[in-house]
Amino acid sequence: MNTRPRHGATLSRRHFVTGLGGLGLVACTKAEPDTRLSSLVEASAIPPVASSRHTLTIETRPWVIGSRESKGYTVNGSVPAPTLRWREGDDMMIEVINRLDTQTSIHWHGIRLPADMDGVPGVSFAGIPAKGSFTYRFPLRQSGTYWYHSHSGMQEAQGLFGAIVIDPRDAPTRPYDCARDYVMVLSDWSDVAPHDIISNLKQQDDYYNFRQRTVASLFHEARQNGLGNAIDNRLMWSRMRMSATDISDVSGVIYSYLINGHSPDANWTALFSPGEKIRLRVINASAMTLFDFRIPGLSFSIIAADGQDVEPVPVDEFRIAPAETYDLIVQPTEDRAWTIFVQAEDRTGYARGTLAPRKGMTGPIPPMDPRPVRSMIDMGMGRMEAQSPGMSGMSGMSGMSGMTSSHSAPSTHENRSSASSHLVVEDPGPPPRNVENQNVALDPVNRLAEPGDGLGNNGRRVLTYAMLRALSPAPDLRPPTREIVLHLTGNMMRYIWGFDAKKFSEADPIHLTLNERVRITLINDTMMEHPIHLHGFWSELENGQGDSRPNKHTIISQPGSRLSYLVTADTPGMWAFHCHLIYHMHLGMFRTVVVS
Repeated sequence: MNTRPRHGATLSRRHFVTGLGGLGLVACTKAEPDTRLSSLVEASAIPPVASSRHTLTIETRPWVIGSRESKGYTVNGSVPAPTLRWREGDDMMIEVINRLDTQTSIHWHGIRLPADMDGVPGVSFAGIPAKGSFTYRFPLRQSGTYWYHSHSGMQEAQGLFGAIVIDPRDAPTRPYDCARDYVMVLSDWSDVAPHDIISNLKQQDDYYNFRQRTVASLFHEARQNGLGNAIDNRLMWSRMRMSATDISDVSGVIYSYLINGHSPDANWTALFSPGEKIRLRVINASAMTLFDFRIPGLSFSIIAADGQDVEPVPVDEFRIAPAETYDLIVQPTEDRAWTIFVQAEDRTGYARGTLAPRKGMTGPIPPMDPRPVRSMIDMGMGRMEAQSPGMSGMSGMSGMSGMTSSHSAPSTHENRSSASSHLVVEDPGPPPRNVENQNVALDPVNRLAEPGDGLGNNGRRVLTYAMLRALSPAPDLRPPTREIVLHLTGNMMRYIWGFDAKKFSEADPIHLTLNERVRITLINDTMMEHPIHLHGFWSELENGQGDSRPNKHTIISQPGSRLSYLVTADTPGMWAFHCHLIYHMHLGMFRTVVVS
């Protein structure tokens, strides 16, 4: 189905992003308008006590925002699903009842558990059949902020996700004495069905990109870099048949951006008394959107990343990719409303909430920042652009596959010297340029100290991965004995994604030995961020913090970058390994990891 809005309809959809959400998100039948709104508010609240026993019932009901309606997948009648509160050390038993006419599943994102409880149909278990049920049983060995979502049929993109808060078994290493504790689940919503979105992207890769560069922006670029360089730059992008403004595959043209299911005008509100410390647990449950989170006028401290405690990092803003979580502490001192402003990376829309001493208060909404524009660094050409903004000498870019291979880039690995005599490097070199791979990064660089495209030099302190430092050393300090180099590849024109220029259907599993210590190195040959998630294990990001490297379950690979992380393969079984942009995963950027 072709759902692309007419030119005249585009404006109304953009207005819809911020202007037609007054009714908020409703998650039950139209016959119960009052009940549905109150149940939504309760669903995002953290339960007063932890429980190790749950029954979760999955079905569908109308999902309405403003005047638009779609199908929503509900859990116990709520979308987003209810927040679950658990306790470290408990033995969990969770019965999931499927009332759908199709298979479903629940994946416990970031939770360390046996492979057959991980919840990925076709990889770790058979799925939960239509009108059937399944009981998950696993011991709980961690604490922090996590989430759960379906891993079946893109149900996650239509609301089947919820938050998890796990209390520590012992007293926290660093107590923060917060007066209030809130979950904030960020998401993107569309009344266009996921398979229709994929169909449109397959037909035209920039189907939802209405912010192309124009003659007006050419004059702005000419003032910055000179007319010749600006023209050369545009010609180069044209020869490569790529767009420098292709930031997000799916944009605010059809997405509305939500906090706990509330659209911007519905104004999700967290209450406080002046001077109180507030803990915000921010979870990005969106299908395709990277968000930039800030509270204008207030700084805050990041205290946990992906559920794991880190040394507090004072910042004004951070980028959060799909599947990541961050915990932060904020302390409003004035008796007024503060706006929580969450921009989509491509600046085509935003989510918005409020910190307020009383319900009904609102703060000013700032203008969105300028949209990012991709550069030669994003193309994998390192810092070459800084020396020659127009890249006028690169007219032969279309033949770049014959140039310097990306695996010759300098290593940024930590502790390589201690393992050099025993480290086996599995690096097949740069992948071929073919129908499944549009580009090869010639000079991928370490971008862990960069906040991300569109966030540099904006006058605010922005979190970078290099700032994250674990509160305690990594539990396994052995050096790796093997390094596996993987290229993130894709062809935007055909909308195909994969690892090493192969779709999932063409790729062999990655084999690890039980208790093996391995380094995984990712080289991003594409012009897009990819949040990469390895199920079942911690990914210890080698970010310059030595033995205090942070544990993460999802890591953003920036365009044109190279990064590495360590993994201890301490749990046997078959595990999923994929990009958490849902359409990238479904169209090939997925592998299976086998630990035996």
